[in-house]
Formats: sequence, structure tokens, C-alpha cells
Amino acid sequence: MSILMILIILFFWLMLIFYSVLTIAGVIQRLTKNEIITLDHYPSVAVLIPAHNEGVVIKDTLNAMVKLDYPGELTVYVLDDNSQDDTAEITREFSSVFSKIRYIKVPPGKPTGKSRVLNYGLSVTKSDYFLVYDADNQPNRDAVIHLVHAAETTDNSAGAVGYVRTVNADQNLLTRMIAIEFQVFQLLMQSGRWKLFKAGSLAGTNMLLKRTILEEAGGYDPYALAEDAELTVRIAAMGKTLPVVHKAQTWEQEPEDIRIFIKQRTRWLTGNLYLLEKSFSEISYWKGKTFIYSLQHILTYMIFVILLLISNIWFIGGLLGMSVPYFDIPLLFIWFLSYVVYTSQVISALALEKVITPFNLFVGLIMYFTYAQLFLVLLLRSAGQYFKSKLTKKTITWDKTKRFKKDENL
Repeated sequence: MSILMILIILFFWLMLIFYSVLTIAGVIQRLTKNEIITLDHYPSVAVLIPAHNEGVVIKDTLNAMVKLDYPGELTVYVLDDNSQDDTAEITREFSSVFSKIRYIKVPPGKPTGKSRVLNYGLSVTKSDYFLVYDADNQPNRDAVIHLVHAAETTDNSAGAVGYVRTVNADQNLLTRMIAIEFQVFQLLMQSGRWKLFKAGSLAGTNMLLKRTILEEAGGYDPYALAEDAELTVRIAAMGKTLPVVHKAQTWEQEPEDIRIFIKQRTRWLTGNLYLLEKSFSEISYWKGKTFIYSLQHILTYMIFVILLLISNIWFIGGLLGMSVPYFDIPLLFIWFLSYVVYTSQVISALALEKVITPFNLFVGLIMYFTYAQLFLVLLLRSAGQYFKSKLTKKTITWDKTKRFKKDENL
């Protein structure tokens, strides 16, 4: 038992150091000034928007799409996946006015989900690049230009990845925490990891890819619930890179209800467990830079979770007066350092985005003990569903995140 706890402490020390280094690298990357770029030729871009019952948000999304500023050929395709609301009607109204907006009816098929819809969209379009946006996204008008510039000027790139911001961050405490979480993730695992390892990750939205690269990769995996993470690993296995472009920003809606949040994150984590399983069976997932992604999945979704669960039991047991082994370095000190590092990441992200306010600082100070601890609960829930699907041999279906009407008072 003592040896196990020593290993836990050593692991947490390594994780604290690693994430501290990522934070510093991410700050440096964000503060680095980019050169002004102008291309002699701008490649064609097809914007693909998977849509299933998106009538609540699709109008705002298309209003943002028609404002996109891009010197080359740009066509926006709304891929209607069996919508039963007014998604088709709204999209057709836009397409009748704006020639670059196209409505595409996706035929039914199995398995359902975003990956199958995107594969169909790729089969009926022609362009040098394709750019994926979720149906609730409102990109800045210069987002496409920044992404294309990065993809065209980065050696061996497969495309480029933009930045995601939360349009309804002020709705309630949950959306505020999600917004901060996204800022921290993109500071560490996007900007920081790109600075250190030149390893960007597809984000599911605001991501540009070369059509030829995806065709070579075999398209999207229709069984992947986290299609962005799964495709990221395959692209890395091909020896390609995904530059991270902070200036290419889009605004998206996040869950405003805890039940919807749990369903969304369960799907994400289940998708990452699927990817973890694939990493154990495919040697290509451990070659070159792919090693970084596969190692991260094992550390995050296996070792870290197991050790965090043990340390939680140990910590709570000590508080309840149960007999636990004593160490020269108290476990409570490790928890304190974890809190300091986590909170430093939050404050760094808030400072870079220039959104430091008393309320945001308060939320950042309590997130470690509230929001961050949900990860363990959600992962255990996802693992239960995943192993149940294996035992029953039933495919876990893709679940769409519910949208909300925009609050005009925000």
C-alpha cells in the first residue's frame, strides 16, 4: 500500500510539472506576434454544417456564414440530417438569397451521427479544403482566412484548427464554467502543445482539412462518437500536422442545463474510450507524433483516473479519521499544489482573453472542487455505458446536444 501511494504522489508531481510547462508554453504561443500573410492563390473551401433539428440556431449561424470574408471560392453547405423542424425552410430561404449557401438533404443511413453526415457531405462536394462548423456556430468574419493562411504556410500540414469561444457564457454558472474550461483546454492542449510538440488537435468545429488528406485517411470513422479526436490520431499517424490558429475564432452555444451537459460529456468521453481501445490494437497509433496523443489518452483515461480515485478515497478516509499510512510529504500538500496549478491555468487563460472580472475569478477559484471533479463521475458513467455496449454487442448511437433560443437580454 505504501509503494502504491508513493507512485501516486510521484505521478501527480509529474503531471503538475507537465501541465505547468504546457501553461507557460501556451502563454508564450499566444503572445507571439504572427506575420502578415498574403497568398498568391487562395484554394477553394467548402464549409460543411451538419444539421439535425437546428431551427432554433440555424438562422444566426447562416447570418454569420454570409459575412465570412474570403478572397477565394467559398461555398457553405448545410447538411440536413432528417430534421423534423424548420431547419430546411430557413436554409432554403437563405440559399434563395445568397448564392454561396446550399441546402443538402442527407439520405437516411446507419450508424447515425455526425461522422456519417460529414462523409456524405464530402462525397457530394468538390473543393481543395473543407471546413467544419457545428450548426450553432458563429465564426468571426476573418476566421477562414486565418485558417487557410496557416494551412498553406505550415510544412506538412493537413489543415488548421481554430479557437472556440462560448456565446452564452453569461447565461448561468454552468455555462460560465464551461467557457473557462474551454479557455484553459485551448491554452494548454492546443496552444501549449502546439508550441512544444507541433501537435494540434481537431476540435469538432472551426477546423479546416485538406480534402486529399482525408480521402487518403479513409474518411471519418462512422462509429466514432468523438470523431475529432479519432481523426486527429489518424492524421498524426500519417505524419501530418495541424497548426493551431488562435486568431481564427468561432462562437458556439454550450449546454445551459446540467442534464444536457452530462449527456454531451458522456458521449465525448465514451468516444475517447473507443479511441483508447483502438490505440491498444493498432501499432500506428504509437508511431511518431501519434505517440503523444495515445500516451495522453492512457494517462488521462486510465492511469490518472485510477490514481485520482485512490487518492480521493485516501483523502476522504483521512478526514473521517480512518487509519492511513503517514508520509513525510502529506497528501493534503499534493492536493494543495494541484489546486494552485489548476487555478493558475484558469487565471492565465482569463488574462489572455482579457476577461478577468471579480466574478470570473471567484468561479475560477471554486472550479477545482466542483466542476473539475465532475470529470471522474462522468468518466465512470461513460465507462459503464461503453462496457455494457460491448457485452450486449449494441452500437452506442450518436446523441445530438440540445440547443437553446438566444436570450436577447444577454
